[in-house]
This record gives sequence, C-alpha cells and structure tokens, in this order.
Amino acid sequence: MSAYDTLRELVAIDSPSGFTHYAADYIVRLLRSYGWEPEYTNKGAVRCALGENPTLAIAAHTDTLGAIVSGVKSNGTLSFSLLGGPLLPSFEGGYVRIYTMGGHVYTGTLLLNNPSTHANNEAGKAERKIDNMHIRIDEEVTCKDDVRTLGIRTGDIIAFDPRYQELPSGFIKSHFMDNKAGCYVLFELARRMKEQGKTAPVELFFSTYEEVGHGGTCGYSASVKDLLVIDMGVLGDACEGKEVLCSICVKDSSGPYDYHFRKYLVELADERRIPYSLDVYPFYGSDGSAALRAGKDYRVALIGPGVAASHGVERTHEKGIEATIDLCLAYIETMSRA
Repeated sequence: MSAYDTLRELVAIDSPSGFTHYAADYIVRLLRSYGWEPEYTNKGAVRCALGENPTLAIAAHTDTLGAIVSGVKSNGTLSFSLLGGPLLPSFEGGYVRIYTMGGHVYTGTLLLNNPSTHANNEAGKAERKIDNMHIRIDEEVTCKDDVRTLGIRTGDIIAFDPRYQELPSGFIKSHFMDNKAGCYVLFELARRMKEQGKTAPVELFFSTYEEVGHGGTCGYSASVKDLLVIDMGVLGDACEGKEVLCSICVKDSSGPYDYHFRKYLVELADERRIPYSLDVYPFYGSDGSAALRAGKDYRVALIGPGVAASHGVERTHEKGIEATIDLCLAYIETMSRA
C-alpha cells in the first residue's frame, strides 16, 4: 500500500463545487476509521474536533473545479457553464462524467466545436472558451430529443477525469491537487495524532464551496478563534515557491494574512528546519479570505504544498506535502506559545 492511498482515493471521487457529498461521506468514514467523531455542517462541510473546545480550525477544501450542463445543442452535444475557473486549454480533450438528477452517470469528452483538423484547419488557432466548446456524450445521440431520452438536462453536474499519477521521483500529478493535497494533510494530522494518543484544541474543517468563494464563511465551532488554511502554494515567475516546499502566504488578492500568526509559523519552520518559501499570491483567494469577508473575528494564516500549473494539469511533490504536515504538527504542539 502507498502512504498516499487516501489522497488517491479522494482524488478519484468526483466533487465539483455543489456536488461534494460523495467526497464528504468518504472523509467522514475515513476519520471514523481513525477513531475520531466527525460531523456534517448544515452546508455539507465536515468538521472534526481533535480535542475539547477547539480554538484553532485547520481548513482545507474538498470541492474542485468542474462544470454544469447549461443546455443541449441541436446536434446532441452539451453546452456548459463552469464551476470555478478551470484553464480550458488544459482540460480540452479530457474525459468527463455527467451525473444526472435521476442517478445515471454518462461519460463524455470536452472538445472544441468542429474539432477535426481534417475539417477545420483553423482549429488550432481558436481561443478556448465555453462559447466555442462542448461536451460530446458517449451515447448514440444526434439531436436534443435523444439527449432528453437519456435523462440529461440543464443543471446536471460535469466532472473532469483527474488523470492521477504518483511517480517514483515523489511527484504527484493530477487535476485537483488544489486542494485534495490539502485535504490529505488534514487526513494525516488526524491519523498521526490518534496513533500517538494525542489530543489538542483543534478542529479539522473540510469546506465544500471554496472554488466559488463561500466555502470558508461559516460552519466552524463557536469556540474557534484562529484559522489555519491549508491550500495550494502558488508557483510562477513572480513567486519563490517550489513543489518540494511548504509555501507560507504573506498576502493574496484579498489582502495580507495575520502578521503575528504568519511570523510564528516562519519562526517554527526555521526552528524545526522545515523547508518553506514566503510568497505573495497575485491572483488568489482562499477559505481564509472568505471567512474574513464574512466578518469572522479570526486570526488567519495560509500555508500549503507548492502546486505547479494551478487550475490546469497540476503537480506537487511528497516533500512539499510532508513539509506542510510537519509545520501543522509543530504549530499544534506549541499552540500555547503562539
């Protein structure tokens, strides 16, 4: 068995924003198997106390990018609206699953309109956008009525195949490392603390609407005062982060994170020799941003393993994930000093 079996299993569960119940059920079963007592919030998130009266919530988001059926075209293909912001050129040609309200699951492919180069020699030059793309269903359909007969209609969920791979080099590449790698960090906190017989005034929180902006707004225990968000670390020309590091975010599009909380995390990382980077994320928001906009009186910090090619074909590394786990455990161990 791989140490990352729970990550692979979670990635395999389709969970676009608004359709996260299967992933949430998996998380509840897993945490119960470790000996904890998780619970659902009214909005479908999962929270799990690792001790009495938690003052710190450590949050990751279960929801991913996806799409939703917005109509049926005259030729039997599907138009769609995006859930979150997938980078369409990176998803083009990818396989999808279509979940109907009647409980059927159909497969298909995301394609450019008129995609064959033998019929359209301008196909390679076209901008990829929802107005000129479609979902091709893997069924014998040629018109709207054929699709209606299948039970597919507006509002059905479209989930993209993640293409998950673990590599001998330690890299893990897949869609949705943002933020199922972060969820794995929380899994390991729960598992390792139970194995060591430890408790702490900490709540694990798995949100379900981060990609659309309101996942972190509510659902925490009333005793929570601080929020540590585990989400992907941004890699790019303007950033110092790497896949093998834990990224500590100084500021994102919503503004700076709590100075004193962040400073203590940096001091801990230096003290414990945990590999990290400090970065400003130029185009980014998190569950922490959402909590602050919702008026939560929390200190908020944001860390996470570096993830390359965000919202596209993403990749991270076991070293970055382990560094993030180590920093979380170090903070929990020293919470009374923070």
